[in-house]
Amino acid sequence: MFAIADCNNFFVSCERVFRPDLAGKPVMVLSGNDGCVVARSNEVKALGIKMGVPLFQVKDLVEKHDITLFSSNFSLYGDLSDRVMHILEKYTSCLEQYSIDEAFLTFPDNIPVSQLTTLCRNIRREVLRGVGIPISLGIAPTRTLAKTASHFAKKHKGYNGVCAIFSDIQRRKALSLTPIGDVWGIGRKTRDRLLNYGINTALDFADKTETFVRQLLTKPGVMTWRELKGESCILFNDVAQKQSITRSRTFATAVNKLEDMEKHIADFCAACAVRLRAQHSVCQQMIVYAMPSRFRDEQHGAYIRALIQMPVATANSQEIITAALGALRKQFRDNGAYKSAGVILLAIAPDNSVQQSLFDTHDRTRENKLQQTIDTLNNTMGKNTIRWAVQLENNNNTTFFHTDHLSPRYTTDINQIFTIKV
Repeated sequence: MFAIADCNNFFVSCERVFRPDLAGKPVMVLSGNDGCVVARSNEVKALGIKMGVPLFQVKDLVEKHDITLFSSNFSLYGDLSDRVMHILEKYTSCLEQYSIDEAFLTFPDNIPVSQLTTLCRNIRREVLRGVGIPISLGIAPTRTLAKTASHFAKKHKGYNGVCAIFSDIQRRKALSLTPIGDVWGIGRKTRDRLLNYGINTALDFADKTETFVRQLLTKPGVMTWRELKGESCILFNDVAQKQSITRSRTFATAVNKLEDMEKHIADFCAACAVRLRAQHSVCQQMIVYAMPSRFRDEQHGAYIRALIQMPVATANSQEIITAALGALRKQFRDNGAYKSAGVILLAIAPDNSVQQSLFDTHDRTRENKLQQTIDTLNNTMGKNTIRWAVQLENNNNTTFFHTDHLSPRYTTDINQIFTIKV
């Protein structure tokens, strides 16, 4: 049996932990540079404000309804996420973190239905009491059905945050109420294709024959179909390991100097490499890009895009940063006025299947030991405690970014610790 724990409106909930006065009031969290809406409280959702909408388009609603705004505070969100995961892992021998606010828990299939539901309610209470974050849990025989159950647990108060799909009657009822586009693993293109065949709900899809599904969709689509029918066949590695990893940023102030752009690209590379190592993967290709403002015609031609082929697949931060900066320096223009930049890692494969080269000049054993030591220190003492010199300084990473509504880093910076006046 699987359960998925999903933190409700996670970024908003994190902000409310230290602002209990905002309970029941409209709250929004904004993306980098305070550009778009990336998290909404239920009160904001009720106003019809959509996810991803630019802030300037809803300024009137913000003022009219006195919506509280926050800039993204990833130090706070990451730390509270870790605290939630530490509580969850007490209840299962197999915890698989899927995202910053979601994790799958695996339980033996011989646990009685009532006992498993009670256990999940206890988990929910402990997370709320210990961290202050409300969570919803969906329970089912497959991961895809568990995700479906979690949607009901979130939307309907009668479930008290825990919804279980055990019987075939419950499965069919839940699927009949689930639009095909809301099924976990069904993307926009697949949704549109299924809609063209009159498949409007998850039940419509599950009731199709395997022959029909195989002719229409690829292997992942067939696996999703099987999961909806109650057959567990999607392994966590199938969903956890990304085939591309991206870090990018739009700058509040255009970047004109090479040394400034190098710091940002180095930061993106280091972050991508951390994610790469976390899923035990390596990459052999990388794209580095930077774009000027599209509203400045005189900057036409300053666009940077470089595809880099690594001689040996790697997850080493130093090697990835060095390759990226080498490509950047060849194309960078001092008068480019670059407004955005990013790094994309491609050709990702498991780290136990690296093809070596006879002409490799790197001492990979030594470099890997150094990287492991750095990761251990950063995991123990805090993110970027040890960093490459070319990266942005810890206290200088807001120079090019708007963070006008940034809350304190209550749990990760001793100088911003929560205080109470008596």
